[in-house]
Amino acid sequence: MFKSLSHIYAQLIDDTTGKTLITASTAEKAVRVGLKHGGNVEAAKKVGASIAERALGKNIKSVVFDRGGYKYHGCVKALADAARETGLRF
Repeated sequence: MFKSLSHIYAQLIDDTTGKTLITASTAEKAVRVGLKHGGNVEAAKKVGASIAERALGKNIKSVVFDRGGYKYHGCVKALADAARETGLRF
């Protein structure tokens, strides 16, 4: 996960090969629909739900959550909770 003032980004990476499998961010028009700002808690919820839906669509059900050094609160927590609620396990 990466966060800036304007956008929130999440990606699933295969640690054995180092390749990115799935990405989602508020920079994408499909995710940003209905959001006033791309760097807040509501945006994080949409990114979390989006990455979980994409993962489940590729039959990825369980992941390891790396918060990238960010504290587990606010946007980070919202993204993780939304991904869990959508069905992703970590």
